[in-house]
Amino acid sequence: MRSQFDRQLEELHLELMKMGALCEEAISAGVKALLEGDQAMAEKAIRRERDIDQREREIESLCMKLLLQQQPVARDLRTISSALKMISDMERIGDQASDIAEITRSIGPIPLHGQLHVEEMARSAVKMVTDSVESFVKRNLDMALGVMEYDDVVDGLFDQVKEELTALIRADASSAGTALDLLMIAKYLERIGDHAVNVAEWVLYSITGSRQPSGG
Repeated sequence: MRSQFDRQLEELHLELMKMGALCEEAISAGVKALLEGDQAMAEKAIRRERDIDQREREIESLCMKLLLQQQPVARDLRTISSALKMISDMERIGDQASDIAEITRSIGPIPLHGQLHVEEMARSAVKMVTDSVESFVKRNLDMALGVMEYDDVVDGLFDQVKEELTALIRADASSAGTALDLLMIAKYLERIGDHAVNVAEWVLYSITGSRQPSGG
């Protein structure tokens, strides 16, 4: 019975990694659509959001099967309940990547000059999502804590983007509409980072029984 349970747990880990990969693809495609004006990438981000929704339903079903058909001990129960919370945050990540893609369809390609921090924010957000899911699969507490600390990097980049966009509006008032769209995109990336932190906190819970670092 335990060997069957362990196989199903392994399946859960694999499905979470696949869902995390879809999130990464959605974010990257949405930002590429923004930077290059590539509408095919925008459509890809939106498709990935639908794939993420489907994966969420499949993982939820697997978790319920583990809970109902097996008799998980306390640590396993924390793992399964954490997974259920994580997929909710990952589904929101997919939503926000799709929202970025939707905005790009209305504003077209953005010149790279002065907007590089948006691209850097996207890379940082992808890193946080990747590391948070991997920390769960590997039960790596240090990696999860690293995700939580890295959120300061994304927050700092968001502040930089705000400053860049403020300067852009001051230099050319006619750019205000585009600047506000870019600010919204940056805000979505910041929120993606926040959801990755939530995932990392659930990893902490699955390992230690607390969502906060020891001493925090």
